[in-house]
Amino acid sequence: MSLAADTDKLISLARGPQAGDRERLLLSIAELCASARAQASPPIQSLLAALVSETEPAVRRRIARRLAPARWATPGLMMPLALDAIEIAQPVIAASPALQDHHLIEVLAEGDIEHQVEVARRPAIGPAVVAAILQRGEPAVLNALAGNMKVRLSAHDMALLVEASEQIVSLRCPLARHPALDERLARRLHAWSGGALRQALERRFDLPSEAAPAAASAERRDEMERRLIAKLAAAGQLSPGYLLRALKEGRLNLFLSALAALGGFQASHVRQAVDSEAPELLGLACAAVGIDRSAFPAILSMVRQLNAGAPGGGQEGARRANGAFGPFDAHIAGAAFRQAVNAG
Repeated sequence: MSLAADTDKLISLARGPQAGDRERLLLSIAELCASARAQASPPIQSLLAALVSETEPAVRRRIARRLAPARWATPGLMMPLALDAIEIAQPVIAASPALQDHHLIEVLAEGDIEHQVEVARRPAIGPAVVAAILQRGEPAVLNALAGNMKVRLSAHDMALLVEASEQIVSLRCPLARHPALDERLARRLHAWSGGALRQALERRFDLPSEAAPAAASAERRDEMERRLIAKLAAAGQLSPGYLLRALKEGRLNLFLSALAALGGFQASHVRQAVDSEAPELLGLACAAVGIDRSAFPAILSMVRQLNAGAPGGGQEGARRANGAFGPFDAHIAGAAFRQAVNAG
């Protein structure tokens, strides 16, 4: 049968009333396009694109899996699928040869986070795509890029990821295993990693162990800060303003010690609050020592920056934390804080 006759037959089948007919038709067209004789046929490509756009999601999902590896497919056919719901788009973003770097950058710009993550997981993405991912700085997408060992990352790319890992804790493990990590960057990563990850970096790059001296130095610093807070409290010079000053200087432990002293809280309870997924606990503690509601968003932001994103809860948690500031007296906030951390 000639290509023209095949095309006429397929167009006739497109008018079938059954939903199953549409899927069988699409699969038949895909098989036809895969043959050498139809590989460059614009009418067939156009017909397939039109039918795919009109069919229901379940069928598009199955068609996307079938078309994803097709070398004959055009960007015009595959890009709508790549920007469709993620369960449809995933195999296309992961494997379609029709999608070049500029198409993937378009998916990064127009797709949801799930689409962006799939772009970062795609094997052998080019430097322009890597640069776009790094420029956007979305933590989930950076994590996917760091874990994609099939992508060639330059020294500059790795340096940006290592710097980002100071704030994005989840980046550290994949970066520690990455083949492009060199000794210079390993030392930087080592500086803000802890425990087993530090040891793994020390073994891989023959780095000197800094755990013992670092721990001793931290203990001395903590003791000096506790004495300072006790001295200020005894002299009546410890005030809520001191908390903000400590955070602006990047001294989280000093902030925690001062907050515990001002509120008469156990230091372990204050640490528990800032390490939790409930920023309202920190809000209650701050309200109890007289911090104004208007100052709390800045305090929460600085604590999160200094404490690897904790307390968690995101924007919704920050909204809940505002409820810690009244309308009730400071001593009620303090009592609520103690009850909450004891219950936790």
